Amino acid sequence: MTEEKKQSMDETEQESNEKENEELQSENENKPELSEQVAESEEQSEESPENGDNVQEENQTDIEKQNQKIKELETKLEEAENRYLRLLADFENYRRRVNIEKQASEKYRAQSLISDLLPVLDNFERALQVTVSDEQAKSLLQGMKMVYNGVLEALKKEGLEEIEAAGKEFDPNIHQAVMVANDETVGPNIVVEELQKGYKLKDRVIRPAMVKVNQ
Repeated sequence: MTEEKKQSMDETEQESNEKENEELQSENENKPELSEQVAESEEQSEESPENGDNVQEENQTDIEKQNQKIKELETKLEEAENRYLRLLADFENYRRRVNIEKQASEKYRAQSLISDLLPVLDNFERALQVTVSDEQAKSLLQGMKMVYNGVLEALKKEGLEEIEAAGKEFDPNIHQAVMVANDETVGPNIVVEELQKGYKLKDRVIRPAMVKVNQ
């Protein structure tokens, strides 16, 4: 082997060694960077669960806030519905009361007039009980009876009814006891005499009958 060839091989080997040394040096230089990257990756891995927990807690808080808001809205809606139902009930009661008052007003519209005419009927009845013998007086009495009957019929058409009293059992709802009797031939608590007629307007007593009741 010639000296030149040997020298060339030595140079090639030297270059190869230098190249290996450079690669090793480069790897050694890169090791700290890799170590830092690995450390950062580990730190991120350690921090990642904490971040996940924080996000989960925030989501849970948002859900709780939304649920609370929903409950508040439901409560307000229930209160509004209750107020509406109370107002509706009040309105229905008012309308029912107005209808009842209207019906009563229509039903007993003649009560005031009839009450004012009852003393007139009493006077007619007392006048008709008078006994007369004169033909002219009899004619006058007959005319008064016709007027009385006409007025009474007109009032009956408006719903006026006479209250039965004599011979009936005393009823404090329709009778007013002003005298008592002791008649053994009549049962106790029986009306033995009617002192003043009583009247009803349909189903309402506008004047109880004044009566004498047996004890």
